[in-house]
Amino acid sequence: MRLFCARSGIRTLLCCLFLFFFTGCSDEQPAPPVAKPPSPAPTTKIVIGLIPEMDIFAQKKRYEPIAQYLSLKTGAAVELKILSRYGNILNNFKQEGMDGAFFGSFTGALAINRMGVEPLVRPEYGNGVSTYTGMVFTRKDSGIKTARDMKGKVFVFVDKATTAGWLLPLYFFRAQGIRDYRTWFKESYFSGTHEDAIKDVLDGKADLGAAKDHVFYRLANEDPRVLDELEILATSPRVPVNTLSVRRDLDPALKNLIKTSLLAMDRDAEGSRALAQFGARRFIETTVQDYAPVVEYAERIGLDLATYDYFND
Repeated sequence: MRLFCARSGIRTLLCCLFLFFFTGCSDEQPAPPVAKPPSPAPTTKIVIGLIPEMDIFAQKKRYEPIAQYLSLKTGAAVELKILSRYGNILNNFKQEGMDGAFFGSFTGALAINRMGVEPLVRPEYGNGVSTYTGMVFTRKDSGIKTARDMKGKVFVFVDKATTAGWLLPLYFFRAQGIRDYRTWFKESYFSGTHEDAIKDVLDGKADLGAAKDHVFYRLANEDPRVLDELEILATSPRVPVNTLSVRRDLDPALKNLIKTSLLAMDRDAEGSRALAQFGARRFIETTVQDYAPVVEYAERIGLDLATYDYFND
């Protein structure tokens, strides 16, 4: 009887252990579901305007490496928008939702004065130059030296929103004693680009013209006739080259990232390649004070930046 009870007890114990083992396994909590990764944030878009100092296709091609580099460093999609006229850049800055623009010295001064844009950086070229001068020029065989020689000739400006292609010639006329260029010249017109102003004088379409020295000497490298056949009559004070300025309400973190990325791009491989394609050595910091010569130059010819109508005739 005792043996039976012992065996019965052992069987009961084994059954309990068997049930405990399997019920214990079945009571384990299921593994929590794998959390889905968060959806990526929408890509930030940065729209940057370019002024038409040269052929618009050449202008975009030149700035494209800079846009690609900024996209790489900021994670934003950088879009370049070419503007057909200098004056349009101020009107379209807000209408087209632009975040920044490579303003020329005069359009930069206007944008700072009227919209409060913040200048960030400008390129420094291989010779260490980050400024430019405006130039008034004519053909060497034109015989033009004085105001009397200019009477009844044809003058080509660039645009009423440029230092080199507008402010300089106006000051030059005043210094020559020409009070009203509209009656002094047989004809005057706006070419729209510095490149076209130079070519028009070179090809005899106009007798005199004005443009910036960087474009003048860039064309001279491509066409020896520029130096062989054109003569410089006057130059302006030095002013900042095209500078990247951004709207004042742009996100401060993004603004700082754009600035620091461009200032440091000459110190990494991708940046160095982009700079070489662009044709500059590096970018340097630019401030509102760098535009003081433009403001002073405008004041000397009686032009008020706050009320100036920069639309071409």
